[in-house]
Amino acid sequence: MPKPSVPSLPLIGETMSTDSTAVVASLPAPVASARPRLNRAGVILAFLSIYLIWGSTYLAIRYAVETIPPLYTAGLRHLTAGSILLAWCLAKRLRPTWSQVRASLIIGFFFFLIGHGTLHWAEQKVPSGLASLLIASEPIWVFLLSAAAARRWRWNGTLLAGILLGFGGVGLLMGRSALNSGPGVFIGSLAVVLGALSWSVGIVYSRRSHLSGHPLLLSALSLLAGSFQLLLVGTAVGEYRGFSFASVSLRSWLALGYLILFGSVVAFTAYNWLLEHYSPTLVATHTYVNPIVAVLLGWLFAGEAVTLNVLLSTVMVIGAVMLVDRGMARLPESS
Repeated sequence: MPKPSVPSLPLIGETMSTDSTAVVASLPAPVASARPRLNRAGVILAFLSIYLIWGSTYLAIRYAVETIPPLYTAGLRHLTAGSILLAWCLAKRLRPTWSQVRASLIIGFFFFLIGHGTLHWAEQKVPSGLASLLIASEPIWVFLLSAAAARRWRWNGTLLAGILLGFGGVGLLMGRSALNSGPGVFIGSLAVVLGALSWSVGIVYSRRSHLSGHPLLLSALSLLAGSFQLLLVGTAVGEYRGFSFASVSLRSWLALGYLILFGSVVAFTAYNWLLEHYSPTLVATHTYVNPIVAVLLGWLFAGEAVTLNVLLSTVMVIGAVMLVDRGMARLPESS
């Protein structure tokens, strides 16, 4: 998956999540005087894309892994999306360097093999709404890991309140919703948290590596690197046993197609376009909306329970992300 916690370095892609195009790119903020007049309908559609499409990808993952092995699901999704983006880059005459290829292998490991691999595996058991809420706490992990890597801790009241509130929300989800939701849900929830941590490590690495290049190319390379790792590991752990394309349900095929076309291509294009015209902080508001959309869709279409505990956890986690965002913005610039 553009995180509120790192507004100066927008992420190209949705929240860890389900976003298959997450690469850190330093994009200059638009100059208001030079900004062309934008079509209002186009702007609204672009924001709706990153709000609704990315929020719906959690449910799509749940449907896809019903009859497609989870690592193969993620691998096929990212392979197709990465190939589309790479073809786009080649048409633009963009060529990768060896340093970009090496970095993409590392980013692909943390973002896609561990980050998305654990998410897709977990959603065989974990409700999509619960998974989205666990992942929404990711900006907290990004801050903590960034501070640990820099060996420099800087705090303020807003930031500390956000971290404590976020841990409280995650603890409430893990302690009640996950434990009481049936066999395998707690272990799956732990896997989702592991994936969020891995995604955060990838963000920290991306920021500290100072990798330069066109964001489209970096996204394509990371997607392809991650897809090859996912397919290789999926094969190594035996996902091919008993699997055949004929056994895949229509719903799983439609879900996989939705993830590729809308989650990885349409929404990514809208996100990239928005970053060219609006501040990363405004665009990153999708981080607050995506979990709400995921919880509502899981309740409406998959019968996922929305208990008082889930509603309270939703408020706590989203509130925590907003506080961490504001707290990070108030930190003094590094000298």
